[in-house]
Amino acid sequence: MKRNLFRLLVSLAVLAGIFGCDRHNASTTSRPATNADAVMQSAPEFCQREPVEQAGALKIAVIPMGGTHEFWKAIHAGAVKAESELTGVEVLWKGPIKEDDREAQVNVMQNFIDQGVAGIALAPLDNVALVRPVRDAVRAGISVVVMDSQLEAELCTDYASFVATNNYVGGCKGARRLGQVLGGTGNVILLRCAVGFISTAQREQGFLGAMGKEYPGIRIVSSDQYGGATSESAQNKAESLLQRFPHIDGIFCPNESTTFGMLRALQASGRAGHVKFVGFDSSDKLIAALAAGELHGLVLQDPVNIGYQAVKTLAAYLRGVKVKTRIDTGSEVATPENMNEPRIKALLSPPLDKYLP
Repeated sequence: MKRNLFRLLVSLAVLAGIFGCDRHNASTTSRPATNADAVMQSAPEFCQREPVEQAGALKIAVIPMGGTHEFWKAIHAGAVKAESELTGVEVLWKGPIKEDDREAQVNVMQNFIDQGVAGIALAPLDNVALVRPVRDAVRAGISVVVMDSQLEAELCTDYASFVATNNYVGGCKGARRLGQVLGGTGNVILLRCAVGFISTAQREQGFLGAMGKEYPGIRIVSSDQYGGATSESAQNKAESLLQRFPHIDGIFCPNESTTFGMLRALQASGRAGHVKFVGFDSSDKLIAALAAGELHGLVLQDPVNIGYQAVKTLAAYLRGVKVKTRIDTGSEVATPENMNEPRIKALLSPPLDKYLP
């Protein structure tokens, strides 16, 4: 009862336009809304605060979910690119090594709060566990921009802006590409990522929604298995799924680690290229698999732009500029046929060397 009352009060506070946000009607979408989506759609379209008065450079901490995947290196490159274009801004980059280490990410947050940085751009690896650290930062006078994966909006709306791919739409694009290469028929597996990763959960939701609505001839035979946060755990789960479903026609995976884990399982079983396979995000090995016809599509985000927009938005907000509360950084689908087109090629292989040592 107390929890329900708390959630109601938070939702009402959002509707009232707290934290200095101007009240505008946010756009709505036709897709089914999660609790987080419902609150986000009720939130103001723009947010603004009084300029921060601080001697010296504005220190902005950028905290990724992890440090091993190419995706986070690209976000780092985008943050550095933004820093190079801004005057009086210093970017501090630090995060956990693995994407399932909630305690490490919470500790990184607390360390930056203790340092008294001006702002934090955070990619929360858990949509609930990082709520309290964000609140602690805001209470300490530190502004927060959330990127890549949103927090549970019924529990936390303290941050100024959310910068990310529209993950539901990305999942829909994955479903359409898989449906296309399957010719609208066949048995399909969805290998999920991990519980608590709201970005991949939205991709999974978009995939299932579009597949069910647009491809009635395709049957989802497994959609409740999780690969975990590493490619090793994903490969183990993929191998068991391929043994359980030896005559599968198509597969969708919602992030880099599950896509690579599934790819390795398909290669080990001699079925790579024979099973239609669409994944999410990019790496050198996934690009090679796409060129070889072992992957039939990759839904691509623009991680350089995510890091870039997160830092630029946070710097503007700290200086009293009105900023959007939701920034969609877009997505594309790479295929063996279009992977050498300039726009797709830039998303497959971002120019990391230009910005990172």
